[in-house]
Amino acid sequence: MPDKKNRQRPTQLHFYVNDKELKLINQKMALYGTDNMSAYLRKIAIDGYVLKLELPELRELVSLMRRISNNENQIAKKLNASDRIYDTELDEIKKNQEEIWDVIKKIIESLAKLD
Repeated sequence: MPDKKNRQRPTQLHFYVNDKELKLINQKMALYGTDNMSAYLRKIAIDGYVLKLELPELRELVSLMRRISNNENQIAKKLNASDRIYDTELDEIKKNQEEIWDVIKKIIESLAKLD
């Protein structure tokens, strides 16, 4: 165990809670998906709140990006092998780009509602 002077956070704080308060703290930690009480309490003490973003659109964007990346890699391999690209493949790339922008717009709209 590192000694106190080599710790990133060398100052320890202590405070007491009753059973009901501890239960509430644990419930809020579970709500925010953390089991690290030190990090949770530090965040609350410094910022006064914890904000957990649940953006299904972000998960959708990641999935979409993976799918599009695979499709475009296949098109690039085909292009390298034949030195030709077809209009249907260009149309697919354009369609993929439009899908990405649609999801990004949804994410931006969701974030704007947080103000």
